[in-house]
Amino acid sequence: MLPSRAELISVPMYANVFLLTSPQGRLLVDTGTVVHAPRFLRLLRSFRPDALLVTHAHPDHAGSAFLAGRAGLSVLAHPLEHPALLGEVHDLPYPAGRPGVGRLVSRAHPNVRASALRAALPGQDVLGWEVVHLPGHTAGQIGLRRGGVLIAADAVVGSADGAHLPRAAYNHDHAQALATLKTVAGMDLREIWPGHGGVLTAAQVQARAARDGG
Repeated sequence: MLPSRAELISVPMYANVFLLTSPQGRLLVDTGTVVHAPRFLRLLRSFRPDALLVTHAHPDHAGSAFLAGRAGLSVLAHPLEHPALLGEVHDLPYPAGRPGVGRLVSRAHPNVRASALRAALPGQDVLGWEVVHLPGHTAGQIGLRRGGVLIAADAVVGSADGAHLPRAAYNHDHAQALATLKTVAGMDLREIWPGHGGVLTAAQVQARAARDGG
Protein backbone atom coordinates (compact mmCIF):
# COMPACT_ATOMS: atom_id res chain seq x y z
CA MET A 1 0.00 0.00 0.00
CA LEU A 2 1.29 3.45 -0.90
CA PRO A 3 1.67 5.95 1.94
CA SER A 4 -1.11 8.53 1.75
CA ARG A 5 -0.41 12.17 0.95
CA ALA A 6 -0.94 12.95 4.63
CA GLU A 7 1.84 10.47 5.43
CA LEU A 8 4.34 11.80 2.88
CA ILE A 9 4.71 15.54 2.37
CA SER A 10 7.48 17.13 0.30
CA VAL A 11 8.64 20.67 1.09
CA PRO A 12 11.17 22.25 -1.32
CA MET A 13 14.05 24.05 0.40
CA TYR A 14 16.30 23.99 -2.66
CA ALA A 15 16.50 20.23 -2.06
CA ASN A 16 13.30 18.45 -1.11
CA VAL A 17 12.62 17.97 2.60
CA PHE A 18 10.23 15.13 3.44
CA LEU A 19 7.81 14.87 6.35
CA LEU A 20 6.97 11.21 6.90
CA THR A 21 4.26 10.00 9.24
CA SER A 22 3.66 6.34 10.10
CA PRO A 23 2.17 4.43 13.04
CA GLN A 24 5.73 4.24 14.40
CA GLY A 25 6.26 8.00 14.52
CA ARG A 26 7.27 11.12 12.59
CA LEU A 27 10.47 11.38 10.57
CA LEU A 28 12.06 14.34 8.80
CA VAL A 29 14.24 13.52 5.81
CA ASP A 30 16.89 16.11 4.87
CA THR A 31 16.93 19.80 5.79
CA GLY A 32 17.54 21.93 2.72
CA THR A 33 20.29 24.53 2.71
CA VAL A 34 21.43 26.58 5.67
CA VAL A 35 19.82 29.58 3.95
CA HIS A 36 16.52 27.88 4.77
CA ALA A 37 17.40 27.46 8.46
CA PRO A 38 14.57 29.72 9.75
CA ARG A 39 12.00 27.78 7.73
CA PHE A 40 13.52 24.47 8.86
CA LEU A 41 13.28 25.58 12.49
CA ARG A 42 9.59 26.30 11.97
CA LEU A 43 9.18 22.80 10.57
CA LEU A 44 10.88 21.31 13.62
CA ARG A 45 8.48 23.15 15.90
CA SER A 46 5.30 22.44 13.94
CA PHE A 47 5.95 18.85 12.77
CA ARG A 48 7.70 17.75 15.97
CA PRO A 49 9.62 14.84 14.43
CA ASP A 50 10.99 11.93 16.40
CA ALA A 51 14.23 12.00 14.38
CA LEU A 52 15.97 13.46 11.33
CA LEU A 53 17.41 11.26 8.62
CA VAL A 54 20.01 12.79 6.30
CA THR A 55 20.26 11.05 2.94
CA HIS A 56 23.76 12.38 2.34
CA ALA A 57 26.02 15.11 3.64
CA HIS A 58 25.93 17.64 0.79
CA PRO A 59 24.93 21.02 2.22
CA ASP A 60 21.83 21.39 0.04
CA HIS A 61 20.46 18.33 1.86
CA ALA A 62 22.10 18.63 5.27
CA GLY A 63 22.76 22.36 5.65
CA SER A 64 20.54 22.72 8.73
CA ALA A 65 21.08 19.27 10.26
CA PHE A 66 22.99 20.90 13.11
CA LEU A 67 19.75 22.53 14.25
CA ALA A 68 18.08 19.15 14.74
CA GLY A 69 20.99 18.03 16.88
CA ARG A 70 20.80 21.18 18.96
CA ALA A 71 17.07 20.52 19.44
CA GLY A 72 17.86 17.13 20.96
CA LEU A 73 16.92 15.00 17.95
CA SER A 74 18.91 12.04 16.70
CA VAL A 75 20.46 12.73 13.29
CA LEU A 76 20.57 9.48 11.31
CA ALA A 77 22.95 8.98 8.38
CA HIS A 78 25.05 6.27 6.81
CA PRO A 79 28.42 5.98 8.61
CA LEU A 80 30.26 6.92 5.40
CA GLU A 81 28.57 10.35 5.59
CA HIS A 82 29.48 10.98 9.23
CA PRO A 83 32.94 12.52 8.62
CA ALA A 84 31.46 15.22 6.37
CA LEU A 85 28.58 15.91 8.77
CA LEU A 86 31.08 16.25 11.63
CA GLY A 87 33.28 18.63 9.62
CA GLU A 88 36.20 16.22 9.46
CA VAL A 89 36.36 16.18 5.63
CA HIS A 90 35.57 18.88 3.08
CA ASP A 91 35.44 17.41 -0.42
CA LEU A 92 32.38 18.91 -2.07
CA PRO A 93 32.19 18.24 -5.83
CA TYR A 94 30.69 21.62 -6.62
CA PRO A 95 31.19 24.11 -8.09
CA ALA A 96 32.37 21.68 -10.74
CA GLY A 97 36.11 21.86 -11.29
CA ARG A 98 36.67 24.26 -8.37
CA PRO A 99 37.51 22.08 -5.36
CA GLY A 100 38.95 25.02 -3.44
CA VAL A 101 35.61 26.79 -3.53
CA GLY A 102 33.85 23.57 -2.54
CA ARG A 103 36.08 23.25 0.52
CA LEU A 104 35.30 26.83 1.55
CA VAL A 105 31.56 26.22 1.17
CA SER A 106 31.82 23.06 3.25
CA ARG A 107 33.87 24.70 6.01
CA ALA A 108 31.36 27.56 6.26
CA HIS A 109 28.58 25.21 7.35
CA PRO A 110 27.97 24.40 11.03
CA ASN A 111 28.69 20.78 11.92
CA VAL A 112 26.38 18.23 13.48
CA ARG A 113 27.38 17.53 17.07
CA ALA A 114 28.83 14.04 17.47
CA SER A 115 26.52 13.21 20.36
CA ALA A 116 23.48 13.58 18.05
CA LEU A 117 24.77 11.47 15.16
CA ARG A 118 23.49 7.91 14.74
CA ALA A 119 24.10 5.24 12.09
CA ALA A 120 21.41 4.38 9.55
CA LEU A 121 22.30 1.10 7.85
CA PRO A 122 20.86 -0.65 4.79
CA GLY A 123 17.92 -2.85 5.74
CA GLN A 124 17.31 -0.99 8.99
CA ASP A 125 13.75 -0.02 9.88
CA VAL A 126 13.45 3.68 10.73
CA LEU A 127 9.96 4.51 11.98
CA GLY A 128 8.33 2.18 9.48
CA TRP A 129 10.60 2.91 6.51
CA GLU A 130 13.39 0.64 5.24
CA VAL A 131 16.84 2.18 4.71
CA VAL A 132 18.19 1.55 1.19
CA HIS A 133 21.82 2.19 0.20
CA LEU A 134 21.99 4.28 -3.01
CA PRO A 135 25.72 4.92 -3.56
CA GLY A 136 27.27 6.87 -6.40
CA HIS A 137 26.30 10.48 -5.85
CA THR A 138 28.08 10.02 -2.52
CA ALA A 139 29.51 6.80 -1.12
CA GLY A 140 27.05 6.70 1.77
CA GLN A 141 23.91 8.06 0.17
CA ILE A 142 20.76 6.35 1.44
CA GLY A 143 17.06 6.47 0.68
CA LEU A 144 13.92 5.10 2.30
CA ARG A 145 11.44 2.57 0.97
CA ARG A 146 7.90 1.74 2.07
CA GLY A 147 4.87 0.28 0.29
CA GLY A 148 6.00 0.84 -3.30
CA VAL A 149 7.46 4.29 -2.60
CA LEU A 150 11.16 5.15 -2.66
CA ILE A 151 12.61 8.40 -1.34
CA ALA A 152 15.62 8.37 -3.62
CA ALA A 153 17.75 11.38 -2.58
CA ASP A 154 20.06 12.29 -5.50
CA ALA A 155 20.14 8.80 -6.99
CA VAL A 156 17.78 10.39 -9.51
CA VAL A 157 16.58 13.94 -10.22
CA GLY A 158 13.10 14.91 -11.37
CA SER A 159 12.39 17.48 -14.07
CA ALA A 160 9.59 18.47 -16.43
CA ASP A 161 10.83 15.99 -19.04
CA GLY A 162 11.31 13.03 -16.69
CA ALA A 163 14.11 11.44 -14.71
CA HIS A 164 17.79 12.38 -14.85
CA LEU A 165 21.04 11.67 -13.07
CA PRO A 166 23.01 14.46 -11.43
CA ARG A 167 25.86 15.74 -13.60
CA ALA A 168 28.79 13.36 -13.66
CA ALA A 169 31.02 16.06 -12.12
CA TYR A 170 28.73 16.12 -9.08
CA ASN A 171 28.82 12.39 -8.47
CA HIS A 172 31.43 10.81 -6.22
CA ASP A 173 31.49 7.76 -8.53
CA HIS A 174 29.48 8.22 -11.71
CA ALA A 175 29.73 4.57 -12.78
CA GLN A 176 28.34 3.58 -9.40
CA ALA A 177 25.59 6.19 -9.76
CA LEU A 178 24.61 4.60 -13.08
CA ALA A 179 24.55 1.16 -11.44
CA THR A 180 22.36 2.49 -8.64
CA LEU A 181 19.97 4.01 -11.18
CA LYS A 182 19.61 0.58 -12.78
CA THR A 183 19.02 -0.95 -9.34
CA VAL A 184 16.24 1.56 -8.63
CA ALA A 185 14.72 0.90 -12.05
CA GLY A 186 14.56 -2.81 -11.19
CA MET A 187 12.75 -2.30 -7.88
CA ASP A 188 9.03 -2.97 -7.57
CA LEU A 189 7.99 0.67 -7.15
CA ARG A 190 5.08 2.90 -8.08
CA GLU A 191 6.49 6.28 -7.01
CA ILE A 192 10.03 7.62 -6.72
CA TRP A 193 10.46 10.87 -4.81
CA PRO A 194 13.81 12.46 -5.77
CA GLY A 195 15.92 14.89 -3.81
CA HIS A 196 15.22 17.58 -6.42
CA GLY A 197 12.11 17.97 -8.55
CA GLY A 198 8.72 16.31 -8.48
CA VAL A 199 7.60 12.73 -7.98
CA LEU A 200 8.57 10.26 -10.72
CA THR A 201 6.93 7.09 -11.97
CA ALA A 202 8.73 3.78 -12.24
CA ALA A 203 8.41 4.02 -16.04
CA GLN A 204 10.23 7.36 -16.10
CA VAL A 205 13.13 5.98 -14.06
CA GLN A 206 13.25 2.83 -16.15
CA ALA A 207 13.41 4.90 -19.33
CA ARG A 208 16.31 6.95 -17.98
CA ALA A 209 18.15 3.81 -16.82
CA ALA A 210 17.75 2.26 -20.28
CA ARG A 211 19.04 5.45 -21.91
CA ASP A 212 21.96 6.14 -19.57
CA GLY A 213 22.75 2.78 -18.03
CA GLY A 214 23.09 0.69 -21.15
